[in-house]
Amino acid sequence: MRARLLPLLVILMAGTLLALGFPLAVSLAAGQQQRVVVDRIDDSARFAALAQFFIDAEGSGSTGAEERRDALGLELARYQTLYGIRVGIFHRNYNALARSPGWWQLPESTEGRRAFAEALAGRRSHDPPQVWPWQTDGKLLVISPVVLDGDVVAVVATESPTDQMRARILKGWLLIAGGLAAAMLVAFGAALKLTSWVLKPVQTLDAAAHGIATGRMNSRVAAAGGPPELQRLAHSFNEMADNVEEVLEQQRAFVADASHQLRNPLAALLLRIELLALELPEGNEEIASVRTEGKRLTQVLDDLLDLALAEHASAEISLTDVGALTAERVAAWRPYAEEKGVELTETGRTAITGWADPIALSSALDAVIDNALKFTPTGEEVEVSVSREGRSVRVVVADHGPGLTEDELLRVGDRFWRSGRHQNVKGSGLGLSISRALLAAGGGTLSYEKNPPHGLRVTVAVPRTDPQGG
Repeated sequence: MRARLLPLLVILMAGTLLALGFPLAVSLAAGQQQRVVVDRIDDSARFAALAQFFIDAEGSGSTGAEERRDALGLELARYQTLYGIRVGIFHRNYNALARSPGWWQLPESTEGRRAFAEALAGRRSHDPPQVWPWQTDGKLLVISPVVLDGDVVAVVATESPTDQMRARILKGWLLIAGGLAAAMLVAFGAALKLTSWVLKPVQTLDAAAHGIATGRMNSRVAAAGGPPELQRLAHSFNEMADNVEEVLEQQRAFVADASHQLRNPLAALLLRIELLALELPEGNEEIASVRTEGKRLTQVLDDLLDLALAEHASAEISLTDVGALTAERVAAWRPYAEEKGVELTETGRTAITGWADPIALSSALDAVIDNALKFTPTGEEVEVSVSREGRSVRVVVADHGPGLTEDELLRVGDRFWRSGRHQNVKGSGLGLSISRALLAAGGGTLSYEKNPPHGLRVTVAVPRTDPQGG
């Protein structure tokens, strides 16, 4: 969840910072240019006053007009030499009255003509096009009118290089980018803290739910921070887990108590049946049938008690040599297989470790091998193989018996379930259920599939890593 929530928060914060940063950068560039424009307008006002003085003397036929023209030209030349800014005073017909350098003309661009027309209308340049840092050949043209007796008689034009202005804009942008980067880092740290604060109860809740799902019914959500809503959810989860555990415990206790309490009356009943059999002729079929059903009922009660204990007991997980343990169980069952005329073989790795309860794994292997030998006819083979697949160790028991149909595969392992074709085979239908319960307590699994061309493959899997996180 953090992998989805954190990028979303980061994207939102980055979008917000960029939405603030871009207008700020544009405003900074406009402010820097406006400072230059205001400065050029002030210079133009001074040159306009000098031009008024010359034009007034020229119009009145004063003898000092030429001296004033020379003084005006000298002032423009000094200004251009000192600041590197081209400057000129032009008549309404574009003819130059004075300029520096002497070859400079007003730009023939659309923007230049528009600014000149505005100056002739009596308006100063106040909003020239923005010059950006990447416009290395950009110039800033500012034109102001020269007004004499209420009429515009000439214009003052300045064309400024923009190197320094663009450098100041770029420096300001770098400062803004640095500030945005710092703000983004702070925001990212805050997002990490926020997601950790919000998701920590969720992670704890997920771990507790996984523990209960894998059979650790004592898993609970520890008290942690986070939003009040998630804290209430954690408290409700613990209450639910307590209630579920209590119900399951009552169910296990009932099964165990019932199984235990029924054994004594059943033993007494079987004893009375044996005493009654002494009064009847030898080989009475009814007595034999009653004895068989009594023994089957005893086996069912014993298996119910084992199942209740298996579901209740906690597994003693340890690093186990699954290969050696499997070889030991195969060796123990080989005499029985030879007696039945079934070949019991072992293949695969002989030394491979996994995390399991050795006693539970031994019981599960016994139940699976017993089941395979029970349904394999004489002359066939039962193969036991040990292998590693991914993050688990697998023991596969494959027989060549009659196997199960697709519908029967869905039900195999259910309590008391037995195939209708195998009702005459000895058993209570609880062996595989007990094995599955024993394995689940240690993180193991039990699965079933067909073994072509006929037969059943039962896979006992235990994890390669400690399921309890030890």
